[in-house]
Amino acid sequence: MNIEVIKEFMIQNWLVIVVALIILFFVLNVVKTVLKWAIAIIIIAALLIYSGISIDQIKQTVSDVQSSTMDTLKKEATNMMVKEASKATYAKGQDGQFTITSPNVEIKGTAGSNKVNVTLRGISLGEWNLDNETIRTFVEQARGNGTVPAS
Repeated sequence: MNIEVIKEFMIQNWLVIVVALIILFFVLNVVKTVLKWAIAIIIIAALLIYSGISIDQIKQTVSDVQSSTMDTLKKEATNMMVKEASKATYAKGQDGQFTITSPNVEIKGTAGSNKVNVTLRGISLGEWNLDNETIRTFVEQARGNGTVPAS
């Protein structure tokens, strides 16, 4: 979305936007049921459609934000692995399952598998390949720190 287009739309249609906001605030303050949220969504959707923003553009923006957030979280997890490798503990479970835990990162996997599940501060970042040098080093360092009994 181009900021100039949005700015130009707001300049040309400021009265429509103000009226829509007044109606929206009235509905949200006066109507006390689920109906108020339906009306609010309709008003917001009407403004978006009137402005020329399509649903595809909204979906694309949400998708871009989501992928950007996941990329940032993955980079942060990788950095945490490097910093916390010396604090990581290795727990071996049943059937070759293992869990590596550090203060902010948790990795779960199965011995012999090329994939592990990575969690950063309770947020799952999905399955990662073990061919990543940082993950492999983190796993090896955790094994070197000693194995704790599985809970």
